Amino acid sequence: MILPEDKTRLHELIKRTNHLWKFLECDDKKAKIAELEQQMSAPAFWDDQAEARKVGSENNRLKQTVSKVEEFRSRVEDLEALCELCEEDEEEEEMSKEFVQTLELLLSKIDDLEVASFLNEPFDARPALLSIHAGAGGTESCDWADMLMRMYIRWAERRGFEVEMQDLQPGEEAGISRCSIRIDGLNAYGYAKAERGVHRLVRISPFDSNKRRHTSFCSVDVIAEVEDDDIDMDIPDDDLRIDTYRSSGKGGQHVNKTDSAVRLTHIPTNIVVQCQNQRSQLKNKQTAMKVLKSRIYEKQQDEKRAEMEKFYGDKGEMGWGNQIRSYVFQPYQMVKDLRTGVETSGVQAVMDGQLDPFVNGWLRAGCPRQRNKEIQVEE
Repeated sequence: MILPEDKTRLHELIKRTNHLWKFLECDDKKAKIAELEQQMSAPAFWDDQAEARKVGSENNRLKQTVSKVEEFRSRVEDLEALCELCEEDEEEEEMSKEFVQTLELLLSKIDDLEVASFLNEPFDARPALLSIHAGAGGTESCDWADMLMRMYIRWAERRGFEVEMQDLQPGEEAGISRCSIRIDGLNAYGYAKAERGVHRLVRISPFDSNKRRHTSFCSVDVIAEVEDDDIDMDIPDDDLRIDTYRSSGKGGQHVNKTDSAVRLTHIPTNIVVQCQNQRSQLKNKQTAMKVLKSRIYEKQQDEKRAEMEKFYGDKGEMGWGNQIRSYVFQPYQMVKDLRTGVETSGVQAVMDGQLDPFVNGWLRAGCPRQRNKEIQVEE
């Protein structure tokens, strides 16, 4: 037997699903997909390969968005049919139990879909370039940077994103002093940008023989990877300083024997980009140049924005009073986002990559553009 409150929740779920379909303009997107596929089937489509890749990428992005909502709407329709079957046979307890379990699952799923619908800024769908820098705290902060790197890699893998290490600088005694990671997947930048800021750790240091409590800071920066087609940017050779050096790491037959690593310094802005993940110096330079353009573009956009708190300049100094999130291991356990108030005592789960409550909380409440776009259930 299905309880009246469960029927009410089902009705709410149906309304939210229909509104999500309209909010994302899925009918228009399906028409656009058909138009793009017709364009892609033209004999001369691949004559302009750059344009062809752009069209193909747009088509895939639209398909991924629509297919997720379409699949979800189909599951809601199946649940509605199951509800009718349960009402016809009220004695069937297993069927009623299945209905309640599926309802709970879909209600949690629609929360994720609604959050994803907020990611409609120009570069939200692009890969994210995430960098971590150890701040105040010495060896302790280098270890904290290493822990954050592991946390973000696990978070990305949980979401099905691809992760590529572009640069890694070990700490003097332990951990890392900095790293740069490329995260690729649908809306990778849209989600990862919530992590930009200073992250504070409080714990009893394993490096302190007196077992005293230490506070450490690390800075996390996230930018979208942009392509040449997205921005019109020409960097004069005079504005660049190019340094090559031997890659760090575990070595081998090649990696530490040639100057394959590349460091680019943009003299006017003093932005420095490094890449050492490829064996080829040319490939590392190409990757570093793409990252450099992305960082310069992001900085240019920052200068145009009145609200600086959510972009490049929001991190401030890596020290007291500037953190966006605190991770407390001792004397109690708590992770709290100071921007949204989202908190949990499951510290280990967070360090294992369960960041979605914090990311979704920021997207729902902390992202200024959301205040006018929050999904409401239509009556």
